[in-house]
Amino acid sequence: MQPISLTKVVDEQLEAARTARAGRSAQTVRGGHDHSLRETVIALAGGQQLAEHESPGEATLQVLRGKVRLIAGDDSCECSTGDFVVIPPVRHSLEAVEDSAVLLTVLAAQRG
Repeated sequence: MQPISLTKVVDEQLEAARTARAGRSAQTVRGGHDHSLRETVIALAGGQQLAEHESPGEATLQVLRGKVRLIAGDDSCECSTGDFVVIPPVRHSLEAVEDSAVLLTVLAAQRG
């Protein structure tokens, strides 16, 4: 058992996002072919977004730092540090109201 410092990952990914041309950076902290869950820290510089995209299936979002807006169809919510939200299974986007980092957890599709 080896702990991962999410604080350190967030610091690193936010620094990378601030200097990246796209204004974002990500690191998968757990997941892959041998796991049912994929957990990824996504950092967005303030004002940047993940454009509208299809739902990856069952997924949750936890705000580790900052403030984001999750938009799904006609519904939206602003989430701040410590907030947890289930991502609706519809097309959605994510906007960083300020420099932010989130933990995205996705249930991988069943492998046949």
